Amino acid sequence: MASRFIVQAQLKDGTWVWFERRIPREIFEWPPQMLLTLLILLAGVVTLSLVAVRWIVRPLDRLREAADALGKDIHRPPLPETGPVEVAETSRAFNTMQRRIGRFVEDRARMLAAISHDLRTPLTRLRLRADLLDNEELGDKIRRDLDEMQSMVGATLEFMRGTASREETRSLDLIALLESLSEDAEEAGAPVRLRGQVQTPYRGRPVALKRCIGNLLDNALRYGGEAEIEVTDSETAVTVTIADRGPGIPPESLSKVFEPFWRMEGSRGRDSGGTGLGLGIARNIARAHGGDLLLHNRKDGGLCAEVTLPR
Repeated sequence: MASRFIVQAQLKDGTWVWFERRIPREIFEWPPQMLLTLLILLAGVVTLSLVAVRWIVRPLDRLREAADALGKDIHRPPLPETGPVEVAETSRAFNTMQRRIGRFVEDRARMLAAISHDLRTPLTRLRLRADLLDNEELGDKIRRDLDEMQSMVGATLEFMRGTASREETRSLDLIALLESLSEDAEEAGAPVRLRGQVQTPYRGRPVALKRCIGNLLDNALRYGGEAEIEVTDSETAVTVTIADRGPGIPPESLSKVFEPFWRMEGSRGRDSGGTGLGLGIARNIARAHGGDLLLHNRKDGGLCAEVTLPR
């Protein structure tokens, strides 16, 4: 059945003229060749669009990954300064920022390490002079102060090693590391309970992680007499929790204990030992691995330190 095209027009004398044109229906049908051509064109446009979007987004993904890795390793390789002008300039600015931050961290570390190292000479001289004093009681007081200062100097060097370490990351057995720390503590007469498993090796800095968890374990044993270590593993992170049965920390001081040389008065204060750098060192190491260290008081008494290490 054909379609009709009709036109009507009225002439000046009032008569009507009728025009009719029959149009075959085949004209309105899509020929197979045209459909195939349109499909090919559509597929080509979609493919080119995906390639163009990927070409534009890839440098942004590379920049995002570099920014995330910068928090874990300030000495990571720089970004390639290639691609479109805008992308190359952004990569160049990012590399410049990384170099400046790296120089700042290294300069600060060298300065503090040099000061701490140079302090050891006058401390040694003062210790010798204290030994020559006739007043034994005064000499003992001076030696105790010198011992504390010596401990602070050593802790400062340890703190700087934790923030500026260039130890390479490698696969390690985290459970074996925790078992080693637990066995060392038990040999010293401190009970430690270890629970949990790690399904696959963790990539990290073994020496730094041992220092991090060792500091937390020492704190737990010093203030609680015993410690509980629990490991939780998942596809995205490994969580190590160290809990004690000590007096805990007032809620308003939970964030202050990470500040260098800040120590509480009382049960977790100067008399119980420590320099106030252990928790700061532990948190710096956890953050260098892309994770963090959080503290909270247990409901039934004691303190819980939670180290999260992203995979």
